[in-house]
Amino acid sequence: MHVHAPATAKMQRVLRVSLGVTLAYVLVTLIAGLKAHSLALVSEAGHNASDALALLLSFVAVHFQGRPATDKKTFGYQRAGVLAAFLNALTLVAISVWIVVEAGHRFMTPVEPQARMMMIVAAAGVVMNGAIAALLWRVNHDVNMRSAFVHMLGDTLSTAAVIVGGAVILFTGRTWIDPVLSLGIAALILWSSISIVRETLNILLEGTPRGISLDDVRVKLEAVAGVEDVHDLHVWSLGSQTHALASHVTIADIPPSESARILEEINDVLLKNFHIHHTTIQFEHVECPVAHGCVMPVEAIDAHAHRH
Repeated sequence: MHVHAPATAKMQRVLRVSLGVTLAYVLVTLIAGLKAHSLALVSEAGHNASDALALLLSFVAVHFQGRPATDKKTFGYQRAGVLAAFLNALTLVAISVWIVVEAGHRFMTPVEPQARMMMIVAAAGVVMNGAIAALLWRVNHDVNMRSAFVHMLGDTLSTAAVIVGGAVILFTGRTWIDPVLSLGIAALILWSSISIVRETLNILLEGTPRGISLDDVRVKLEAVAGVEDVHDLHVWSLGSQTHALASHVTIADIPPSESARILEEINDVLLKNFHIHHTTIQFEHVECPVAHGCVMPVEAIDAHAHRH
């Protein structure tokens, strides 16, 4: 299973445009932040730089996700997007730590920012980030694209906060608003990245997909007519939207035509209830030792022991 060509082309087009606009805004924000002595704007430049990296990684990931499976990559490149999302989230964590350190310096050594420039640049950022977030929302299909969307949505909200902060500084002269805003932006960045780190790590470590309970899967499978027992059950994610299952299923000693019906029903249950498309089911007709994955039937083990 891979991303269909039209969807891939659309995602790549959106990411390409978003990346170009974001890089231009990073340059403008950085220059304006340095001239205005605004840590909030410099923080926004750093945040948008991480967004540019996020968009670039997502673009590369979408390209690889669209490639078909091969003899060497039998599942294709579905985890390329997951890996990109993980790296994106780590860059967000690093950016947030840097902002916190710089805000601490500003509290110790206050600097008066140019509020008007803060507000003008931030207003442009709200429009740009909001437009990009809207585009990404329309193609927000997997964790890779969702991580890019979260980046841009967070930027839209944090940039709007810079406008408010600039207005407060302009009318009250309270320069401490600037580092406080920076801390708020850092908290927003960190919050948005934690859930993505957890989800992508779970996928990369082949954990049970979020929202799926092995007990529920087992109950549903054992409710299929003809299934006597389900064990050695594993469920994991190939990508953010593709799940796989492998299990040993004990059934009666029946003709192959009847076991084929049971297999069809099992796959139907897994697809309808858990959206699991890729399955590997091993039927067994005798009791097996579960602890070692049912390598050898009990009777065969006993016979082997008696011979020795």
